Amino acid sequence: MPDLATTPGCLQQCYDAIESVCARLDDEQWQTQSLCPDWTARDVIAHLGMMERVMTGWLPDSADELAPIDRIGPYQQEVATLDDRAFADLITDIFTTRRTDLAALTAADLARPSWTPVGQKTYGQFLEIRVFDFWVHERDITTPLHWPTDDSGPAAEIALGQVEGSIGYIVGKKVGLPDGASIVFHLTGPVERDISVIVDGRARHVDRVENPTVELATDSTTFIQLAAGRIDPQQQLDTGRVRVSGDRDLANQAALNLRFTI
Repeated sequence: MPDLATTPGCLQQCYDAIESVCARLDDEQWQTQSLCPDWTARDVIAHLGMMERVMTGWLPDSADELAPIDRIGPYQQEVATLDDRAFADLITDIFTTRRTDLAALTAADLARPSWTPVGQKTYGQFLEIRVFDFWVHERDITTPLHWPTDDSGPAAEIALGQVEGSIGYIVGKKVGLPDGASIVFHLTGPVERDISVIVDGRARHVDRVENPTVELATDSTTFIQLAAGRIDPQQQLDTGRVRVSGDRDLANQAALNLRFTI
């Protein structure tokens, strides 16, 4: 669950990471095709800045109150007029203001009921969704550029938590594991974790599975990128980045169908 000691700080670290990316991009790299379909590196960063501009100075009074999305149009118009360096400066200005917002938050603020892009949750959970969005989008840019990233730590744990929280849906609806089957995802690092799911009428996350029908092993970054639909699952199998065992047909079915968002 979101807490004041971790979640706001992780989002601020995400701001730092994107600012660092902006500082490294040259004129050509701003137009690099990202892992996100139809978006360049600049498009990805513009998307991240847009949502932070929307959230600037905003705290929900109820779960029915939308974030001020009327800010999107003026933001897009402003961005369209800027060259890459001025655009990077605008992103820094937005993030600087958001850092002030985050520093002022209280535990009660994190517990506020809130609208989010995936339904009604708390404001703290909204911030965790923002961490997931930033974490995935940073790698949408750095992976094609072959730039290293720090894929460990609390922000990575939060990003993985967004996938783990949907693992029953992924296994039941996207993978389509049959009733009576089970699967364990062995994440070998940088975030090390076993994620277990059984299907008994419906797919559900459990603490442990003995003798699973299927086992799938990969690193946590590949797992998140597969769940986000960012990389080709067949290529990950072919290169050995994803390794499967157990029922071969179901294992391949699982490896090829982890995508639940994009």
